[in-house]
Amino acid sequence: MRLKWAFAFGLCSLPIVTHAEATNGYPRCGAAEFHQFDFWIGDWDSFDAEATGRPAEARARITPVAQGCAIHELYEQNDGLIGDSILSFDPVRQQWQQTWVTNRGSIMVIYGEFAKGAVELAGDVHLVDGHTVQQRITWRRQGDGVRESAVLSKDKGKTWQPAFDVLFRKRVP
Repeated sequence: MRLKWAFAFGLCSLPIVTHAEATNGYPRCGAAEFHQFDFWIGDWDSFDAEATGRPAEARARITPVAQGCAIHELYEQNDGLIGDSILSFDPVRQQWQQTWVTNRGSIMVIYGEFAKGAVELAGDVHLVDGHTVQQRITWRRQGDGVRESAVLSKDKGKTWQPAFDVLFRKRVP
């Protein structure tokens, strides 16, 4: 009987968060770690980083979702490719993660960290043809924009080759 009362008392002493407290503002995701990627939030035009002077190749809209606990990316390339992703910080693993899917049937799940002013994530990309490649992507501020560059490996990380290098500039309406 004492054990039952001790258990009941222990439950009563746990902090209780009301629905209103959990949904007003960002109480669950207010720590700085959850906002390390906020530099990418915005409406962007995407350009090949090495081909200056060319028109934009894509539009990317990056918005906070889930009351600031995640970031949604909608990427629309001029050739019809659409990519959608959710980026979030996992407080248990102390890592960022991205799940990305395209309208062409590819899916990517990558993990990593924020360090030295950049977010670097790596993991597997499952292609619609059934192949899997590894990809490592880095995002960092560059001037008033964001640079995203990637390398990929087709041999399980033995060798790496450039995949893409893009510069995001604020979209001008």
